[in-house]
Amino acid sequence: MHSDLAELIEQVLSISRLAGREILKIYDSDFEVETKADDSPLTAADRAAHELIVAALAELTPEIPVWSEESAAIPYAERARWPSFWLVDPLDGTKEFIKRNGEFTVNIALISMHEPVLGVVHVPVQNREYYGYQGGGAFLSEAAAKPRAISVSHQANKPVRVVGSRSHLGTSLEKYLQNLGPHVMVSMGSSLKFCLVAAGQADIYPRLGPTSEWDTAAAQAVVECAGGQVVNLQGRRLLYNTKADVLNPHFLVFGDRSRRWTDYV
Repeated sequence: MHSDLAELIEQVLSISRLAGREILKIYDSDFEVETKADDSPLTAADRAAHELIVAALAELTPEIPVWSEESAAIPYAERARWPSFWLVDPLDGTKEFIKRNGEFTVNIALISMHEPVLGVVHVPVQNREYYGYQGGGAFLSEAAAKPRAISVSHQANKPVRVVGSRSHLGTSLEKYLQNLGPHVMVSMGSSLKFCLVAAGQADIYPRLGPTSEWDTAAAQAVVECAGGQVVNLQGRRLLYNTKADVLNPHFLVFGDRSRRWTDYV
């Protein structure tokens, strides 16, 4: 599997960059915003990236099904039969896209036996990728520079560096931060919060609000390949496609395994 993943990662990076270019064409235009049934926003960029990624992955690995946020209504009875599949968020951080703050990403993950084994998080505005695969480590690639290996901070800073969402703050997070004690807060949109932990630039990302499986899979792969963990509030690893509901439980992302981060919930 590891040798296959090493071959796949370069192709998936290329697909994510192509999707990023399509997104930027619309980002630089006077785009319209629609509202989906769940009240979340949708733009032409979400659709364009979805269509490109799904077509490219189907050509790359015709034997592996693709599940994207924009094709979410695949029945669980069908999904449950998939030993492996691609899990895609073609534009993660649509709210950040609409605000034009640049903090949005293209997320592509390969799930095998409910685990994220490969992940690419492409940041179109910065021409940057965080990526990783099982057996190969985690990397940061920026523009024309050579990719460099990244790792979580295995010992948390003092004060603890906490990363949180620009668009989702709430009382549960405020309580967690009170229990945590001295900390500095970094606000960031989309799956880039995971990537800051993966690159050792933040110690903990407590997500105590709703997310869907396509929001987290690619970035979880990067964090885990960088030596970190993504666990639910009972300390169990986040898994994928185990139920009909697409929502994740609340979770914590961290690098320092010596600290009981679940105690502050």
